[in-house]
Amino acid sequence: MSHVQELVDLLKLEAIGVNRFRGYCKDLGFKNLFGGQVLGQSLSAASQTLPEGEWAPHSLHAYFLRAGNVVDSIEFEVDCVRDGRSFAMRQITASQKGKAILTMMASFQHPEEGFEHQDTMPDVQGPEGLLSQLELTRMFKDKFPESVRDIYTADQPIEIRAIDPINIFDPKKQDPIKYVWMKADAPLDDDPMVHTNVLTYATDFNLIGTSLMPHGVSFAQKGMQVASLDHAIWFHRPIKFDDWMLYALDSPSASSGRGFCRGQVFNKKGELVASVAQEGLIRKIDPVKK
Repeated sequence: MSHVQELVDLLKLEAIGVNRFRGYCKDLGFKNLFGGQVLGQSLSAASQTLPEGEWAPHSLHAYFLRAGNVVDSIEFEVDCVRDGRSFAMRQITASQKGKAILTMMASFQHPEEGFEHQDTMPDVQGPEGLLSQLELTRMFKDKFPESVRDIYTADQPIEIRAIDPINIFDPKKQDPIKYVWMKADAPLDDDPMVHTNVLTYATDFNLIGTSLMPHGVSFAQKGMQVASLDHAIWFHRPIKFDDWMLYALDSPSASSGRGFCRGQVFNKKGELVASVAQEGLIRKIDPVKK
């Protein structure tokens, strides 16, 4: 089984009642549960409650309420807010041990034709010849704590190749602009929701770290508290995540301990398939005042 198939299975969920689902967790070596997992699972739960017919998500807006853990299962409850002729709205609450860790509003639409325009895809280096994030991690494996070293250096379901990657152990101050190529590590089946769920999972990688770039710090350094606060995605066009996609990231603002980041996802044909926005907590903790 490919590693991305394991991820697809993780995002499928188990039905445990009417509009209720259970999901399990994957430890990625972070302090808390990876937010992208809960995003992908929540969207998956919502899609499984839609009426018959052809539906595709066009947007989601989520708030991370509490840090999740990688030990306990997650329960997802879906409120079918509205089923219209063109749009369907769902509210999803993800909980661990009876406490909500995320709430999401997701809207779905019947496909239709309409006006078209988009931003131009940035003219940047292609993925060919770039080192993958996993290759770079393995080059610096001795710098990771022994407790998570095997997790960080294990094969991953998403292949990520950054243009001008950042040294997270010795970051330099630079403009908050980043370009990352990403795709599934193996072919996915033809179900459009599978591709969309996996993309949703992947959009939480590399995003909030962009807001740290002008300050010459990274999440890997001692004293840094970094966590996603909210996350929004707008899905513009069909997604094929088993081919390379460019994630173009920037951070126009940081203030009050929060960093705001934006992302645009383009396929190799130059089509803008999704837009992303996130604000996250970025704190430098003074150990004396802690």
